[in-house]
Amino acid sequence: MRAILQRSKFSKVTIDSKINGQIDKGYVVLVGFTDGDNEEIVDKMVTKIVNLRVFEDENEKMNLSILDTKGSILSISQFTLYANCTKGNRPSFVEALNPVEATKLYDYFNKKLKEYLPVETGIFGSDMKVEIYNDGPVTIMLDSDELFKNKNM
Repeated sequence: MRAILQRSKFSKVTIDSKINGQIDKGYVVLVGFTDGDNEEIVDKMVTKIVNLRVFEDENEKMNLSILDTKGSILSISQFTLYANCTKGNRPSFVEALNPVEATKLYDYFNKKLKEYLPVETGIFGSDMKVEIYNDGPVTIMLDSDELFKNKNM
């Protein structure tokens, strides 16, 4: 599982010229899944995301989590996080989880996030236009293989 977190002051996702999700202060989370991902990995990633301290405290130090700031999340499914660009100039997406299983994990991911804070979403597989007002800019990449591999998941 991969997630790109972008700290945001305001963001929205538009589908077919209609706003489907919109947030003020919080994260835009671009999320993708691969073979071997499961609910246990999603649970660990959600815990990491909601507790990551990348919002500034009163001393302008990145010391607060999204929970501390009472922020929101705009969650966008993005299979292209598993693009393989090692051969030629056209990316391969064979490492991305099949859409049926990825949709299940994406729905589960959003359900788990909603246990902590407000979540807005795109629609899996849709042509989405995402506007991100990146705050900082702060952009963090999380990869479950790097975070949890061989670490007593």
